[in-house]
Order: sequence, then C-alpha cells, then structure tokens
Amino acid sequence: MTLFEKKIAVGVSGGIAAYKACELVRELKRNGALVRVCMTESATRFVGPLTLATLSENSVSMSLFADAEVDGTVHLDLARWCDALVVCPATANILAKSRNGLADDFLSTALLATEAPIVFCPAMNSAMWAKPVVQDHVRVLRERGAKLVDPEWGELATTSEGKGIGRLAETGRIMQAIKQAVLGNKQLAGKKVLVSAGPTREALDPVRFITNYSTGKMGFALAEAAKLRGASVTLVCGPNQINSIEGVNQIDVESVEQMLSALKSEYSDSDLLLMAAAVSDYLPKRKSPQKLKKASTSLAIELRKAPDILTALSDPNATCVRVGFALETENEIANAQVKLAEKDLDMVVLNNPLQSGAAFGGDTNIVTLIERKGAIETLPKMSKAEVADKILDKISPLLYADSSKTVAV
Repeated sequence: MTLFEKKIAVGVSGGIAAYKACELVRELKRNGALVRVCMTESATRFVGPLTLATLSENSVSMSLFADAEVDGTVHLDLARWCDALVVCPATANILAKSRNGLADDFLSTALLATEAPIVFCPAMNSAMWAKPVVQDHVRVLRERGAKLVDPEWGELATTSEGKGIGRLAETGRIMQAIKQAVLGNKQLAGKKVLVSAGPTREALDPVRFITNYSTGKMGFALAEAAKLRGASVTLVCGPNQINSIEGVNQIDVESVEQMLSALKSEYSDSDLLLMAAAVSDYLPKRKSPQKLKKASTSLAIELRKAPDILTALSDPNATCVRVGFALETENEIANAQVKLAEKDLDMVVLNNPLQSGAAFGGDTNIVTLIERKGAIETLPKMSKAEVADKILDKISPLLYADSSKTVAV
C-alpha cells in the first residue's frame, strides 16, 4: 500500500517545530501523495507560506474569508477534499480547540468539519505536555478516534529547556501514522505474522565480521504492510539503519544463531512466516579473542556451514504459511524452484541483485513470485512497499484456506 495520489491535508500550527512541517510535506510528495497545506496566523511567524506552497505545489490556506466572494465555502473545501488531515506540529492550543469543538480560524474549522481521519503530531515544552489538562485533551481526542503521534524525548527549542518529552516525533513515525490512518484495514486482523529482515554478522575477531550487502528494507516493508492490514507483527532483524515501525514487535539480532533462536521462539504460534533476511551461509569456525594482526601477505580463515533457518523451522504438523526469498544470479527460476521444494515453502520470492533496480540497498525491487501450486509471476520494477503488497495479496488467501502441502511438478 502506498500513498500514491492520496489526498493529505497538512495543518501547521504555531510552534517552533513548524519548520519541520516542510520535511513532512516533502516526504509525502516523495511518496506520491497530493498535498495541500493550511496554517494558523501564528504558524506564519515560524515558517513562510511561500516555502510550504512551493514544497506542496499548491497554494496555502490561512484565512477563513480569503476568496469568500468567489466561493463562500472555501473554509470547508480542504475538509471535504482530504483523505486525512495531519496537524504538524500540534500545539497545546490547537489540541484544546479541537477537543472543545472551537472553530475560530481556518485550521480549527477544518478539523471540526472534516470526516477524514485526523492525525495530531504534538510538539511543545515538556512542562506543557505533562500538564494534566493537556493530557486530558489527548485522552479525549484519542477516544474520539483521532490518532496521536506522541512527542519524543530529546533536545527542546532552547538550551535553557534542556531535554525532555515534547520534541516533535521523527518524520518516519509520522509517516507511519498517516499510512495507518489512510491505508489501514483489518484484512489480517487476528493473524500473527513473523518477518525476518536484514543481514547477519559473523564475528572473525572483536573488530571484524563477515556479512553481506543487505539493508533490511524489503523485510521492513513487509512488516509495515502486514501491520497496515491489521496483523500482529514480529520483526526479527539483523543490523540495520531503518526506523522501527510503530506497533511492530522488533527483535534485534546479529548472528545466524541469534536470528534462529529468536525466530524459533515466535514461530510456533505464527500464521505467516516471511523469511526476507539475507542470512549468512557460512561462519568462521573459530572467533579470535583478540584482533587478528596483519602478520603476513595472506590470511586463511576456515569457515563452517551456518544453520539453515528455514530447515530448522520446518514442521510437517505446523499450519504456518511459509514464504522464502531466493537471491539468484544464474539459473534463477530452476534454483528457486528447488528451494521452494526443499524448504517446504508455500511461495518463494526470487530476485537477481545484478538487475538494474533490484540491487541491495535500493528502494525498488524486481521479483518473481513462484507458488507451491506452480504459478509463476514476474513483477515489473516497483518500490519495495509495492512489492510487499503484491506478496501479501498473493499469499493472504492461504491464511484463510486449507493450503495443500503438495508441491507442483
């Protein structure tokens, strides 16, 4: 699921974090959303309307009465247009107005008039955030169905404030909340989805390790897509630089053994396994307790075969639907079909990292979906978020059916 051509209204209220709305608008546009911005008068003291108009590629609404002679309902247009209204930043003042149904400017009127999901992103001084009256507003707004992206611990506006809870949430967290508000559904409600992601690291000595180029982006995309469909998601991931996903149980590991242990502990009651991690095939036979010195022109490292996670998780009595990933650079289809059979998979997702648009670390992928029943579908290049949706579209019906374990030949 993507935000392509989804209509997102961004309301900016008057706090020092208003400048961060620019980053949010840019990220929404990068994700294909259509964006319109409205601002309170005090917000214009922190960031210029021209900046947000340029980034959103739409004029910025500020006055209830602008163009009133041309269109008397201008103050309602935004409320009717949007698929979600995001208030970023949300000051204590706009939270109070919304809780109490006040509508004395463009943004507060839009909040009262819209029937679209509302996402508040509070940001304020930590003492203000902690006030019982503010927390009461937050509680009531949540009870009424609004989504709130709680502020984070960090440095506040001035050195005198120091650190505290009140800092605007990172853009990644806000984007997750917007996607949940706009795209979320209950297709996988009640299902437990187990996802692996990223590389593993196998230590040679205290400072060196064997690994691969995987970043974990595909696995994280799968975890987010499953979460958006209402599943309970556990993500077991190797070292990565990706923001955690709100509402996903994330277990961080490094080695093959650690990943296997974590997956084993979660597998028995899982409904769907998405094994997207790029797990090491070999690991050092011995780990040096001290840093290996450069004592000669060559160094021989003895390796042993790593545990095979999919094989270790195989259970003929298990009902878990299993999806594996096959990275192949030659004889791709044939090799992937062998993996499908040997690992007892319901589907294998094949890709070749040598293809342009399918390399490690990229935001796109080119995959072929090979099903147990024999169907083969090659998808065009698309974002990893779109690939994740295609995989779930294909495999989800098996979660509600008695899937045969007979491999097609």
